[in-house]
Amino acid sequence: MRIGLIVGIGPAATDLYYRFLITTLAARGVDLELTMAHADAPTLLRNQASGDADAQVAIYRRLTGRLQAAGASAVAVTSIAGHFCIDAFKAVSPLPVIDMLVEVDREIDREGLRRVGILGTSVAMETRLYGAVRHAEIIAPPTDALLRVHDAYAAMAVAGTVTEAQRELFFRAGRALVEDHGAEAVLLGGTDLGLAFAGRDPGFHTFDCAAVHAAAIADVAAGRA
Repeated sequence: MRIGLIVGIGPAATDLYYRFLITTLAARGVDLELTMAHADAPTLLRNQASGDADAQVAIYRRLTGRLQAAGASAVAVTSIAGHFCIDAFKAVSPLPVIDMLVEVDREIDREGLRRVGILGTSVAMETRLYGAVRHAEIIAPPTDALLRVHDAYAAMAVAGTVTEAQRELFFRAGRALVEDHGAEAVLLGGTDLGLAFAGRDPGFHTFDCAAVHAAAIADVAAGRA
């Protein structure tokens, strides 16, 4: 099955999904059929911050039309920030949408997690991943730390690179969620957080939402979903 990805929000997440799909499908002996359409990260962040779902859905719908014309049979948005309007998009999308929020909630339940922290954009943290997790309590950082995490995350996502100061800020916020608030794990609630966490031991258990989503996309591409 040909998959359509809405990418670019941000560039590091695009690379993560692309490499994961190449590696996973090659290991399964399945040819990857993939078309990508670029969405603008600063535009998305502005629409998310202002709650302008209509504007973002219009962008997704236009891009999905291009992907459909290229032969895609399903579409996925490679951004947790971009899922702030996912239900509205699913209602009008010309293609079936592989919804990260559904997959994350399902995997949290499989792992038996019941109290988890979250790092990401301010909206993702304040809404506890848009209220989509039914199987666990989501704990956000306190306000001051939440704003610092958001600013660092937004800067990292747009740049596509992480600084050591940003990485330490994320690690410190995650440790506080575990040590001070009893989180069993910390959701990497931004698809670009892999820049900071990949190959590193932050001293606490992480739950990578992007990896869960990419695995679900791979299953659809391989005809297993």
